[in-house]
Amino acid sequence: MAAPSVKGFPDFQRLKILAKDEFTSLLDQMPGRKDLVIDGELMKPLDRIASVSLLKQRGVDKIFKFDSSLKSMHGCEQRIYLVRPRMTTMKAIADHINSDRNINFKRKYSIIFVPRKLHTCLSVLEYEGVMGCVTVSEFQLDFVPLDKDVLSLELPEFLKSFYLENDQTWIHTVAKSLVRLQALSGEIGHVYCIGRGAKMVNDLMNFLMKRNSSEQDFSRHEIGSLILIDRDVDYVTPLCSQLTYEGLLDETFGIKCGTIEFGPEVTGKQQSAKLLLNSDDAIFEDVRNRHFSNVLGYLSSKAKSLQQDFDKRHGLKSVGDMKDFVANELRRLKEQKSVLANHIGACEQILGKKTKGGFEDYLQTEHSLLEGSGLRDNVNFIEELLFKQDNMLKTLKLICLLSLTQNGISPQTYKSLKTQYLQSHGFEQLVTFSNLKSLGIVTDQETGSQAGTPLNKVASGMAAMTRRSTFQSLCKKLSLIPKSDDIDLKNPTDMSYVFSGAYTPLSCKLVEQVLTRGGFTGMEEITKYLPGGVHSENHVKASKDHSTPVKDKSGKSARQDRPVSKVVLVYFLGGCTYSEITALRFLGKLKGYIFVITTTAIINSSTMLESVMEKPPI
Repeated sequence: MAAPSVKGFPDFQRLKILAKDEFTSLLDQMPGRKDLVIDGELMKPLDRIASVSLLKQRGVDKIFKFDSSLKSMHGCEQRIYLVRPRMTTMKAIADHINSDRNINFKRKYSIIFVPRKLHTCLSVLEYEGVMGCVTVSEFQLDFVPLDKDVLSLELPEFLKSFYLENDQTWIHTVAKSLVRLQALSGEIGHVYCIGRGAKMVNDLMNFLMKRNSSEQDFSRHEIGSLILIDRDVDYVTPLCSQLTYEGLLDETFGIKCGTIEFGPEVTGKQQSAKLLLNSDDAIFEDVRNRHFSNVLGYLSSKAKSLQQDFDKRHGLKSVGDMKDFVANELRRLKEQKSVLANHIGACEQILGKKTKGGFEDYLQTEHSLLEGSGLRDNVNFIEELLFKQDNMLKTLKLICLLSLTQNGISPQTYKSLKTQYLQSHGFEQLVTFSNLKSLGIVTDQETGSQAGTPLNKVASGMAAMTRRSTFQSLCKKLSLIPKSDDIDLKNPTDMSYVFSGAYTPLSCKLVEQVLTRGGFTGMEEITKYLPGGVHSENHVKASKDHSTPVKDKSGKSARQDRPVSKVVLVYFLGGCTYSEITALRFLGKLKGYIFVITTTAIINSSTMLESVMEKPPI
């Protein structure tokens, strides 16, 4: 991989180039005109690496979005399916092929699995009798570079698949993505795992790399440390209302694979506008990590400054100056004006939504739940939302936070809230509560069937006290709830500013602790509360320049020296939020680290809950 390109960040654009080359090579395996049928969730990731013009150059005639409900499809005599490895998808493709065979239409078929083929999918094709009609290949599209410091697998289904269904299929994809990354950037010396899935990924990564620390030379690595974090270690953070500009854009409009679409209500025109949100947009880069309260003022001052630049044209005296202004400045100013207008319009829409529907009361209840205070008032507020039949996701978020911060809801309250929720939003949501209980997000503080005896009452009471202490204990030991209410949101000094100073993201605080301590030593009172346990490994070869202990075979980390490189790869399994990305960027500036955030997907509270909710019948 090339040397660090943007302020010390490794150049991840090569990942995009390699993916493009691999995909075009797969297209060339079927020469001539062909149709391309793309899985819906792969369209935006593919758009980031291969343009439509490139596909046309490679012989793609028409591009279709895959629709499993269609029993047949028209098109030319060659067709390529670009799909995720799912059995239902294979059944739909088999139906397309059999439909063509029934009318004696001869067509060549190719299936490209992303990121790899599975035996179960091939078995479906064989069962349907079409295996001999298709050629099968793999496209290892793993990391999609969304920005200079953000890489995503764009696998939103990982959370439900792994944590709810205990399906370990995607663990291989995560491990393989790290292997491919290290093939370009050099092997990572320090690895820290927080959670069960993190340890599984690390073990599989080591197996795939066939790593032998005694024979490796890590003197030229670009990434110093890797921190793998399971989402189930911290479900609280993604359920909190995001208050940074980028986070609010995602919650209000939805950011898909780094792009956002603003409707006419934002653009003020008939047509919508699509924006690529990354650091190349100077205006967005200036406001993305700000607390929302400081965004509109900044954009207003930027608009005035831009207008002054436009007005400079009136002071131009010579034709040469005017020509130079038109050639060099005018286009740039017009582009900035258009982008600025879109961001101001977006801010107005966000403000309009946040000033309606009692958002301040909602936020106050959320912060109260995090603090563990006013429990009765918080339950009353949730019940009030249920009586009003308010947005089902908003209400469910608060129920989830109530359970997570109290380590379960008392049986009586749990039964009452669950019954009211089902009556308000439909009894199919019974499956949703079952899923959330399996995930450990919404649980009741069960007292057990033998709680009637005095001894068992005392035991169950002690157990309840222990349960209730978990989240609050972590808050106390890690100072997740700032003691001071006077947080400077304009010039912050703490990561908690991303939630208006009410809460510091647990996941980000754990990253800070691991880097500060050089491992998990001294964190025993913290790690005992984390599900799945912790694990660390050190693969940096000892040398005269930086003496570092060899791999800790017990799995318990001995204190390690600070890695040579200040680049830290933080990998979220199950998704991360823009608030966490912003908090890590701030931590990097504060501590002098360069954080590269990698994740299975970018999520928010709504997308996380929707992935495990039972969809109402249409």
